[in-house]
Amino acid sequence: MQTSLRTLARVTAAAVAITVTPASLFAQAPAASVAPAATPAATATATPKPTPKPRTPADAVTPVPASPARHAQFMYRITQGEIGLLFLGDSITDFWPRSGEWSWLKFAPYHPADFGISGERTEGTLWRITNGELDGIKPKVTVVMIGTNNIGHFPNEEPEWAAAGVQKIVETVHQKLPDTKVLLLGVFPRATKDSDLRKKVAAINAIIAKLDDGKKTRYLDIGKVFLNAEGEIPADVMPDKLHPNAHGYDLWYDAMNPLLSEMLKADPAPKRNRK
Repeated sequence: MQTSLRTLARVTAAAVAITVTPASLFAQAPAASVAPAATPAATATATPKPTPKPRTPADAVTPVPASPARHAQFMYRITQGEIGLLFLGDSITDFWPRSGEWSWLKFAPYHPADFGISGERTEGTLWRITNGELDGIKPKVTVVMIGTNNIGHFPNEEPEWAAAGVQKIVETVHQKLPDTKVLLLGVFPRATKDSDLRKKVAAINAIIAKLDDGKKTRYLDIGKVFLNAEGEIPADVMPDKLHPNAHGYDLWYDAMNPLLSEMLKADPAPKRNRK
């Protein structure tokens, strides 16, 4: 009996030893070290655009490449067929085939080519026409309208400088295309009636009007067709007071067509000498 009690005591003690779990097993694992919160990065600041250099009189007459991709397109157009009527200019000219499609299509019998580029100034046009865009073509008339971006991009641009650029373009066209006639358009009105830009446009036009020689160069100012009775530009003609919409292009076509048609007429055949 005593032996059985001793055996029972030993079994009970062993069972207690097995069921009692050391407290260390319940201890939590050491917490993972937490990295300190990162310091917020400083907010990136946009690099300010460089201030454009002030213009000088030489800038408007010194050829500068500006749109190589468009230049390549025009060079390709030259290889695709006759160009009987050429347009040189900026966005106002550039947008005509798209924004004024129906009036532009009226030029089709003359095999027109629009070599206008949005944002262009006189120096860009000069570079293009001295680097291949007048080579291998014989347009009967070249329409030129350029200069508004000279004064629009640079507040210090003087009208005389822009006008000198226009004059050099006209002279270059005649040098490269001695048989073409130039229809030089006055710079179109822009902005509001009493704005500095409108006044500069008028000053440019007063200068370039003198390039009309009645023969190879004709000057035409159609600016009034874009204005209302108060001298302002209606939204249904130029919504941004700079670029014509379809109606504006119709007005351009109608105002220019009489003189352009006259210039596009074939030169009369020389009279035969009678013996």
